[in-house]
Amino acid sequence: MERIAFIGLGNMGNSMAKNLIAAGFDVVGFDADSRTNQRSAETGIPVAADVVDAVTGADVVITMLPNGDILRQVLLGAGAESGVLNYLAPGALVIDSSSIDVANCLAVHESAASAGIAFLDAPVSGGVGGAAAGTLTFMVGGDEAHVRRAWPLFEAMGKKVVRVGGPSTGQAVKMCNQMIYASSLVAVAEAFSLADKLGVAPKMLFEVVTSSSGDCWAIRNSCPWPDVVEGGSAADEGFAPRFSSRLMSKDLRLATSAASNVGQPLPLTGKTVTFYEKVAVHEPALDVTAVIREINEAGASTATVVTR
Repeated sequence: MERIAFIGLGNMGNSMAKNLIAAGFDVVGFDADSRTNQRSAETGIPVAADVVDAVTGADVVITMLPNGDILRQVLLGAGAESGVLNYLAPGALVIDSSSIDVANCLAVHESAASAGIAFLDAPVSGGVGGAAAGTLTFMVGGDEAHVRRAWPLFEAMGKKVVRVGGPSTGQAVKMCNQMIYASSLVAVAEAFSLADKLGVAPKMLFEVVTSSSGDCWAIRNSCPWPDVVEGGSAADEGFAPRFSSRLMSKDLRLATSAASNVGQPLPLTGKTVTFYEKVAVHEPALDVTAVIREINEAGASTATVVTR
């Protein structure tokens, strides 16, 4: 059985590693934060003493890290410190499920290929809940043969795996997905705020829209108005984070930066990101659905839960 090193055991990585273990894979994890390592060990994940200990002898390395600069430093090294790639044998496979910029993604692809190491960019959609439930969607960029090799691992952590193209295309698709989700969520928030001021009951709006042309994933799964969605939403929990506005801002800035590099205007996304950045500045731990607070800043709402 292949030995798997999982680097980055935060809210997403912890659950993903546990799902691999539950599926019978030989997994050892590591995180740069000692408290995260301790929590992971308490939840049943074998934790290495350091990153070198984690990856030495590993056949597969999976990373879930905050950004592209950190990924590049971990895999390629910085200064006198060697990166993870230096400790892997040719033929090893590295899967990065972080959401990062295209430039760093391509740099790692190229360095891995030069070392005879397979690399896949495989960001995910589904958030903390999807990671815990093992229902993530993987959008994968890289060689088809490498994707086939990684398929059993993806299946242990998610419900859908799509090879979208060559190197960095996984990151590109993740950016585009976030653009659509973020903009549609702002539109949903605006619609509920307007309907409220016009005397329409939120549940009535939800019932009609989810059977009409305005239906979308955002309204069904991330409705920003409380007591509307059966089974509850983040809005019912004081906007407790399922996916934070800070992370959404990061993803959208990755998209606007990539677009700038290729000369593609993004007028809607450029405006949309400002709403999430305001939430991230005021209350960075809140869920993305708290964007409705920014929508309502210009006027009072009858629903006090959505006012600051």
